[in-house]
Amino acid sequence: MRPSQPNAAIEDALVARHILQRLGEGGQPPQHGVRRINVGNESYLKVLEHEYFDYHLRFGASFKLVQGYFGGGKTHFLYCVRELAWDRGFATAVVELSPNECPYDDSFKVYQAVVRRIGQRPRTALGSPSYGLPDLLRNLMDDRVDAALQTPSVPDVDAAREAVLGWLRTTVARAACESHSYRRAIVEFAAAFLEGRFEDEQRLEAWLTGESIPASELRELGVYEDIGKSNGFIMLRCLTQMIVGLELPGTVLLFDEVDRNLSVSVKRSQIIGDNLRQVIDLCGRHQLPNTLFMYAVPPEFMRNVVPDYPALYQRLKSPVPLSVRSPQAVLIDLERLDLEPAELLSTLGDKLVGVFESARDCTFDRTLQSANARALANACVYSYFEVNHRRLFVKTWVDFLHRQLVDGELELDPNAATDLVLSGYDALAQTPAQDDFSDF
Repeated sequence: MRPSQPNAAIEDALVARHILQRLGEGGQPPQHGVRRINVGNESYLKVLEHEYFDYHLRFGASFKLVQGYFGGGKTHFLYCVRELAWDRGFATAVVELSPNECPYDDSFKVYQAVVRRIGQRPRTALGSPSYGLPDLLRNLMDDRVDAALQTPSVPDVDAAREAVLGWLRTTVARAACESHSYRRAIVEFAAAFLEGRFEDEQRLEAWLTGESIPASELRELGVYEDIGKSNGFIMLRCLTQMIVGLELPGTVLLFDEVDRNLSVSVKRSQIIGDNLRQVIDLCGRHQLPNTLFMYAVPPEFMRNVVPDYPALYQRLKSPVPLSVRSPQAVLIDLERLDLEPAELLSTLGDKLVGVFESARDCTFDRTLQSANARALANACVYSYFEVNHRRLFVKTWVDFLHRQLVDGELELDPNAATDLVLSGYDALAQTPAQDDFSDF
């Protein structure tokens, strides 16, 4: 990269390279800049933005079920929602659910996963999100101290810290929360951080993240409960309540079912159904204040799991998916997008040309590349493989753009496009299965 480039241009190029790397290596959605390559789901995002983030989530809560096949864009969509939430200052967590590491029927593991993954927008375009409830609280306290220092009546850092401590103990300590211990742990952790009480801070961090701490070490701090399987979802509710108590806009919880095999025991399936029904009801009762709760599943979930639980089925079943005409609908169906498959891939290809130009500081013939993208899109859509055509397209297209950068631009005729798709399919078919949460 040329040193003379301005910082903004350097950041733009690095983000563009990150996007290409993620798509080219594994067909995975990028952690940064996902909306630069987003196509086809804009109508859903606009409804969420204008109906929910701008209005409903200011005082209420909502549950949405995201439906799409593996490799069909569920994770990509959740990342787009995360960016909407970040834009508005929400505390946000994307949690991958799997039967072994984080099963949704284990409320304690779900709570632990959320507190490990919750965070806000990175401080810089290239920075990683500061994941985890403890660091979220530390960052909030630092921001409060910095804001207090801008007040003329606050002369120095010590006075600013005292002002924030006063806010914690007179305002946050009175926040509406179902668990006195949870509210107390949040307040005392933040206070210990501000006052430099390292041992208290570490003990409370361990308790908040679900680690086992002897009760005797926490009683003097006003924490008398444990966090475990019996109260995992209660503590998850308390987390959302305290996020509002800390004067953040709210919480966005994005759960991604990453296992292809939804065959679980009847007992576990019933617990999952009961937990989802409970969340939907809690959203209606404002016990998850200012919270958007999304659960992403393959279509088999609605067909094979939900009908066995009438109470859940009645809450999730809707005659139409979410849209401008039905913004209150629960279902977001990623098989029903704004564009037909070939047009969606072609439009995505056009966007990736712009990203590639930013990443490699080059210029392509846009008319030629648009025609090439359409040829490759048609070849992907009209070739039916087990590998999802979106992942196949982005990996093949990024590789094709690299070749043209080195060898020169050329026209991609339909036969050559089909050959590229076939060779791309063969490469993917011989690769060990990737984690399904990295779908594009």
